[in-house]
Amino acid sequence: MADSDNIKKLVKEKYGQIASQSREQNVSSCCGTGGCCSDLTYTVIGEDYSKLEGYASEADLGLGCGIPTEYAGIKAGDTVLDLGSGAGNDVFVARRLVGEAGRVIGLDMTEEMIAKARANNEKLGYKNVEFVLGDIEKMPVPSGSVDVVISNCVLNLVPDKGAAFAEIFRVLKPGGHFSISDVVTRGELPLKIKAAAEMYVGCVAGAPDRNVYLDIIRGCGFDDARVVKERNIDIADEILKQYLNNEELQAFKRSSTAVLSVTVIGTKPGK
Repeated sequence: MADSDNIKKLVKEKYGQIASQSREQNVSSCCGTGGCCSDLTYTVIGEDYSKLEGYASEADLGLGCGIPTEYAGIKAGDTVLDLGSGAGNDVFVARRLVGEAGRVIGLDMTEEMIAKARANNEKLGYKNVEFVLGDIEKMPVPSGSVDVVISNCVLNLVPDKGAAFAEIFRVLKPGGHFSISDVVTRGELPLKIKAAAEMYVGCVAGAPDRNVYLDIIRGCGFDDARVVKERNIDIADEILKQYLNNEELQAFKRSSTAVLSVTVIGTKPGK
C-alpha cells in the first residue's frame, strides 16, 4: 500500500465486512479476510478461548493470534484497555478478571465492530464495560488512566507502530504495563507478499521484524520489553503460490525467514 491512509481505509473496509460474518466463516480464512488465505486455519494462527472464564462465544470471531490476557497480570479493580477490540472477545475475558470494581474499555476504528460489541455487551449486561470508536495512533483515552493495555493480532495492521506504542505509553499509568499478542517476522518477507493488500489485512504483510518490533517498543520508553511466548505460523504453499513463482517460493523456503505469533510484554516506568 502506498500510504497509511490507504492502509487504514482497506483494513477498516475489510473488518467492517468481517463484523457481519460468523466465527465459522472467519476462522476458515487468514485473520478473517474471507479468501486470501483460505487454507490458513484458526488452529494455526489462533488459540482456543472456549475454556477461559468470561468467554462469550458470540464475541469470538476467530481473529486472534494469541491470548494476551494470559500474560497480562490483570488484577481485580484494574482499568484495562483492549486495542482493536472487535466484537469484544478479549474485553469480556478481561472483565472477568477485573471484577465488578474494575473497568474494561474496548477501542476499535470500525463502526460495525463497535456496534456488534455493544450489542454483545447489552446481552451480557456488564455496566463496567465500554466500547469506544477511535484510532490506535491517536486514542480518545485520557493520559495516565489505564493499568493494563492488551491487544490481539491488531498492532501489525497499524501503519505507524511507533505512534501506536507512544500512545500506549501515554495512556498507561506510571507502573502500568501491556500484554500484546501479534504477528511478526524473523527476517524480511518477499516484497511481493509485503505489497499484497490482501495479505496485509491477513496479518502477514504488515508484520514487522521481531527485533525491530522490540526496538520500537523500547524506543517509546518501556522497561522490560520482551517476548514471553512465540510460535511459528506455517503458511501453506498453495497460499504463497498466489504471490510467488516457483523459483521465488523455493528461495523463500530455503531462507531463515519465518512468520511468528508472539506475545510481548512491557512496563511503563514509575510508581
